[in-house]
Amino acid sequence: MRGRDTEQKEGTVIERKRRGGKGGEDEHQEQEKEKMSYRPGMRKERRAGEREQRIIKNQKEERGTRRSREKLKNEIRKSTREPESLSPEELEKLKEAVDERKKLIQGLRGKPWSMKKKLVTLRESQEFVEKYEGALGKGKGRKLYAYKVMMAKKWMKFQRDFENFKTACIPWEMKIKEIESHFGSSVASYFIFLRWMYGINMILFGLTFGLVMVPEALMGRPYGSIPRKTVPRAEEASAMDFAVLWDFGGYAQYSVLFYGYYNNQRAIGWLKFRMPLSYFLVGVGTVAYSYMVVIRTMARNANESGVGDDNSFNFSWKTFTSWDYLIGNPETADNKFASITTSFKEAILEEQESRKDDNIHLTRFLRVLANFLVLCCLAGSGYLIYFVVRRSQKFALDGLDTHTWWERNEVNMVMSLLGMFCPMLFDVISALENYHPRVALQWQLGRIFALFLGNLYTFIIALMDEINLKREEEKIVKFNITTWEASLYNSTVSENSTGPPITIQPADVPRGPCWETMVGQEFVRLIISDTMTTYITLLIGDFLRAVLVRFLNYCWCWDLEAGFPSYSEFDVSGNVLGLIFNQGMIWMGAFYAPCLPALNVLRLHVSMYLQCWAVMCCNVPQERVFKASGSNNFYMAMLLVILFLSTLPAIYTIVTIPPSFDCGPFSGKKRMFDVIQETLESDFPAWFSKVFSSASNPGLVLPFILLMVLAIYYLQSTSKSYKEANVELKKKLQTQNEENKKKNKRAALKAQMDLEEARKAASQTAEQQKNNNASLQDQEGETELCIKMKQDVFNHGMKRNIQCKQKTK
Repeated sequence: MRGRDTEQKEGTVIERKRRGGKGGEDEHQEQEKEKMSYRPGMRKERRAGEREQRIIKNQKEERGTRRSREKLKNEIRKSTREPESLSPEELEKLKEAVDERKKLIQGLRGKPWSMKKKLVTLRESQEFVEKYEGALGKGKGRKLYAYKVMMAKKWMKFQRDFENFKTACIPWEMKIKEIESHFGSSVASYFIFLRWMYGINMILFGLTFGLVMVPEALMGRPYGSIPRKTVPRAEEASAMDFAVLWDFGGYAQYSVLFYGYYNNQRAIGWLKFRMPLSYFLVGVGTVAYSYMVVIRTMARNANESGVGDDNSFNFSWKTFTSWDYLIGNPETADNKFASITTSFKEAILEEQESRKDDNIHLTRFLRVLANFLVLCCLAGSGYLIYFVVRRSQKFALDGLDTHTWWERNEVNMVMSLLGMFCPMLFDVISALENYHPRVALQWQLGRIFALFLGNLYTFIIALMDEINLKREEEKIVKFNITTWEASLYNSTVSENSTGPPITIQPADVPRGPCWETMVGQEFVRLIISDTMTTYITLLIGDFLRAVLVRFLNYCWCWDLEAGFPSYSEFDVSGNVLGLIFNQGMIWMGAFYAPCLPALNVLRLHVSMYLQCWAVMCCNVPQERVFKASGSNNFYMAMLLVILFLSTLPAIYTIVTIPPSFDCGPFSGKKRMFDVIQETLESDFPAWFSKVFSSASNPGLVLPFILLMVLAIYYLQSTSKSYKEANVELKKKLQTQNEENKKKNKRAALKAQMDLEEARKAASQTAEQQKNNNASLQDQEGETELCIKMKQDVFNHGMKRNIQCKQKTK
């Protein structure tokens, strides 16, 4: 009985051990894996094993793709023996193979392959698709599919080529991109603005040249036929002198370049071209076109920048999405690298400016002081121009022939010099204000705008005084001409009443002063002097300065590049204002000098090349680089203001001042706009002129203008409310984004805490498992010891029984 009990106990112990071992084996292995995963040595081993597994997997994939490729080639070789002999099943397989290759081409970027393998696969797949895609259309009823595929390819290629062609047709695009990459978007915005102005002036030049200058030159009366087209006898000796032609006198004055040359015939040439009407409509149309283009550009810029700059993850976006992987030209790659560097500088400066906290009281004091100094400069420049204009009026009364070249051109030269030196002074003063660079640029532009505007209107006031003097002189000349004609008629009648009339050369006929041509000459001289001043400033102020700094830096007492004079920076504000006011003078004087748009096109063309060269060779990037977002629309706003202010004097002279009696297309009329009424009465039915006269009645015009003003006010209020709503929505989105960031941070912290708790729990369970294993081992040892003892007792008892039986026997 005892032997049976011990056997049963041994069996139960062995079964328990087996059950415990089988049940806890999986948990024990997982715990051991967790323990091993937290050891650094085992991490490296695990990573190496994962790497080996990945390599083996890639090798298997490559073998599989190679086998599938060979299999596919074999199938295609079999299936493309003859296009006509392809069965529907073979065509279906070929179509599936082509679709697979197309999908492979589309998803090739996401494959974890080397670049060499990607390029080889891409080349093979493209060759395969191009070679076998057409075979799908060889069957009956499948030609349309092949035709569609071919036309889709051709259309995509045409679109790509057309986009490249459009980019290549943009003038100076690569130059501007290069400048932007080295000097930032603020300097590039000036050249973009200059290119835009060049396009506008090309349109103005086309209208003026095609509808005014060419018809008069081809169909009008030739030079020398009438007095207005002939140099006076007293000026013939000096008409070809360089000094006279430089001042646009002599033969230049009596040419199609100026208003006085054009005849007042209602229709000229065999086409019966309406010359006065065309002259007036072109003058009005150029201004209307300029208004339309400027307002449209402002609206487009506002739509592009209406959402605002999204500064969320700004540096992350720039880091991971700035580079263009399609660049294949080394020079383009260098420019792109410089552009990315400059954009990072701009973004860093924007971030620094947003976090800056200055002393408010000191900043306010410095800004008030800076504005006071600027007002003093503006008052001084205004007084200087007023003084020079008064002197020029005295010189005009005394006669300009008795004065020197400087005294004759004093007003133009003083205005050019003020426009050159005052912006530099304003730039020095603006250093006190400590504005953001973009805000400082706008203040600088506003101050120079006020300076140039004061100079321009002072010049216009001086021209008005000269116009009044010319009109007084015109009255005297008109009286003298009447007396001369009467005396000439009496002399011819008294000498021979039956003989032929006396022929008088047009050069000998007395004529009036023609104040319109005088105004056009003044504007042309002002444009030429401003252009020469700009170019001389570039050559002397930038090029010679850069040459001196470059070659004298080795033998000078101090570092010329780091100290005085150093290399010059590109003056964005001064150059932009120069362009704007130059264009304002074009709009103001183009009615009296049709050659002004052509001169401005030539000036802008030369300026683009010269200033691009000067920027890249003579200037250095600004110390405070900043983005030009919002600057372009600010330029357009200033251009719109100067357009409005420049058209006011032209409208005033057209509406109020009578034209000259013996020059220009409107001579003989009371007002220049009478040509419209004359055309309506002569070329249109009577009812149309009545409708036009009733429509131009102030009783209808004033309510229409009032309605337009109300509509503009309503649209402006609506756009303002939309803008405020967009700002509020942007704030809400930003707050929601911040809340999402906080939630994500909390979730990440919670996940980290849960992970730590799981690690702690795993370590505790591992310790418990160790303790349990140790206790199980102890129990097993005790049971084994008990079993051995029982076996020894049993064996000993058996031996004693055997011995007792032997004794009894």
